[in-house]
Amino acid sequence: MRHDDSQQFASDNYSGICPEAWAAMEMANRGHAPAYGEDVWTQRAADAFRTRFETECDVFFAFNGTAANALALAALCQSYHSVICADSAHVETDECGAPEFFSNGSKLLTVRTEGGKLTPEAIRGLAQNRNDIHFPRPRVVTITQPTETGQVYSLAELQALSATCRELGLALHMDGSRFANACASLGCSPADMTWRVGVDVLCFGGTKNGMHAGEAVVFFDRKLAEDFGYRCKQAGQLASKMRFLAAPWVGMLESGAWLRNAVHGNACARLFAEAVSGLPGVRTLFPVEANAVFLTLPPATMDGLRARGWRFYTFIGGGARFMFAWDARPERVEQLIGDLRALSAEAA
Repeated sequence: MRHDDSQQFASDNYSGICPEAWAAMEMANRGHAPAYGEDVWTQRAADAFRTRFETECDVFFAFNGTAANALALAALCQSYHSVICADSAHVETDECGAPEFFSNGSKLLTVRTEGGKLTPEAIRGLAQNRNDIHFPRPRVVTITQPTETGQVYSLAELQALSATCRELGLALHMDGSRFANACASLGCSPADMTWRVGVDVLCFGGTKNGMHAGEAVVFFDRKLAEDFGYRCKQAGQLASKMRFLAAPWVGMLESGAWLRNAVHGNACARLFAEAVSGLPGVRTLFPVEANAVFLTLPPATMDGLRARGWRFYTFIGGGARFMFAWDARPERVEQLIGDLRALSAEAA
């Protein structure tokens, strides 16, 4: 039987705009405002980040995660430098060479990982592998929180990575496209997961958290933000009507929706994973720590789900990936669980 419901769990990018972000955009749309970030909404959004992160920081707004990550890394590197990352990192696999392009050629040095997590030993091994002038000098470590497999670095793990970076003279960048989900998973404050454990620059994802578009690049080491506005302009990331990128952040941060949305997505992922664990032929590939669930499924079960109208991706580890967004409806999750149970029973 086919469901005529349109909600899918293939990606949290499928979701719409949450009410808090939508309301802030509507308010920003009332009348005229100065252009290019000189408006009150952009200032208010930047101040909301400073309040939420409990520190002075420089905040810039970009359209999407590729631009945010690429420009942030370019600000930390010269063209003869290199960036250490996991082999499954989004900057390596899904950004079409943007980090290399915007840094004028900084090389990405990848570390083989099981679930996308870097370790101090891996960083040290790669950073100290060569120090001759013929090899690009390591300058930055970039980590994804949560990782591409949905696993979350603990605060202790982040502290250990940061200590290694300081020891080796490396900057630490965090790709936080689902940063809110990691905060919800650990039950910690944004400050605890960033500058207090030594993160220099964060790319905080808004798109997957309930906004229409937009990522924030947050510099905790403010010296690194020098001329970053020029980078944004050159890269086509300086919005003329900046208030429409900034206002949703005001709605999200001031209302607490950023965290509520993440808590809900994470809870739906756990509900789904617990309900299908133990079904014949079904196995979770990675620990469920945020809003992602990766399942190993028999080919017939995958085909059966698709025949019933379900969409999902199989690009990481060969398993089926299901993402649970801020607006995941429990009854729709139950429909997916029901179909998976029925198909597993047929295959048994």
